[in-house]
Amino acid sequence: MFESIRLRILQGDPIVHDVHNPGLPPLFRGMPQIQPEKCPHGCTICVDLCPTNAISLNPLKIDLGTCVFCPVCEQNCPEQVIHFTNEHHITCSSREQLVVSGTEHRITPEIASEKIRSYFGKSLKLRQISSGGCNACELELNALSNVNFDMGRFGIEFVASPRHADGIVITGPMTATMAEATQMCFDAVPDPKIVILFGACGISGGIFKDSPELNREFLEQHPVDLFIPGCPPHPLTFITGLLDWLDKK
Repeated sequence: MFESIRLRILQGDPIVHDVHNPGLPPLFRGMPQIQPEKCPHGCTICVDLCPTNAISLNPLKIDLGTCVFCPVCEQNCPEQVIHFTNEHHITCSSREQLVVSGTEHRITPEIASEKIRSYFGKSLKLRQISSGGCNACELELNALSNVNFDMGRFGIEFVASPRHADGIVITGPMTATMAEATQMCFDAVPDPKIVILFGACGISGGIFKDSPELNREFLEQHPVDLFIPGCPPHPLTFITGLLDWLDKK
């Protein structure tokens, strides 16, 4: 017993109590700040170097749904026009919100409908679908159940069967071999149900978006409720996005 107490003292308090203001380290790359007025005329360095073509000019904008949050643009810009902050609130409820410019500090999803909040405000069960990703997003989603983040304290949990779920969380670029399986899983979820895209690959295809091996027709046929960008997104981005969407204080 004394050994357990000693270890508990050494480890300290591992729980992230305030998920909205956790104090993430400076090295974490979240919401970018853009200062287009500092951009030299005719310079295209950031556009040329971006591995996913997430950056566009006139005006300078970054598509967070395609961005993999690598430091290439920030490190190679001679005028430091782009700077990634450690702001993790970047979940939104529309694809257009992910295209950012200027010095936005936070993206907040629109509050869900009263019907959705009444159904899922106190208990939300989700089924995760890995549609051909690298497993980085899956590892972050797994972390949501550990002692640090403990998503279950908010009434949000992952389940093994889609028949026990209230919605699906899609990771990966949606390969052709996973298209039918994703549709089958979605059909097995009882109504009403929600769709969440987690990570750059899920939202846009990421670095694989131009691959002929993808089949993203499912996402063209069904509305998406939440977009959670990142490569991979931080677990707190997922938690705070859902809490804001469900209007849970």
